[in-house]
Amino acid sequence: MTHLVFFEKPGCAGNAKQRALLEAAGHTLERRNLLTAPWTPERLLEFLATLPVAQWFNRAAPRVKSGEIVPEQLDAASALALLLAEPLLIRRPLMQRTDDGKRLVGFDTTEVERFVGTGAGKLPASLEGCAAVAPRAACPTPN
Repeated sequence: MTHLVFFEKPGCAGNAKQRALLEAAGHTLERRNLLTAPWTPERLLEFLATLPVAQWFNRAAPRVKSGEIVPEQLDAASALALLLAEPLLIRRPLMQRTDDGKRLVGFDTTEVERFVGTGAGKLPASLEGCAAVAPRAACPTPN
């Protein structure tokens, strides 16, 4: 199976479900805190550059959900500046295979299946977004 570097928000229920699926498939994860990783523009773009700018953003981030930030209205430079200043805005998880360095952003299940395989059978199209139990509940903010 594959060893992955897995950038997540600690305490996020959605990331916990994603990790559980990957680990059940036999993959090993090197977990890293997305919010405190030492991001540089170059390092973050290694993950994001192949995607349209709007897909760089975590749609469950409060500033995106409220409409304060509209990813479709941003150019790459402005978007990158926002993501570096506020990593909570970064779409997650970010994953990198350690064998060949290939990267994946988010948890579209079809893309994850192609990236590493899950062997999980029929899954929802995406396991992204907030998986908090109660409506409008938020995952705790890490210390």
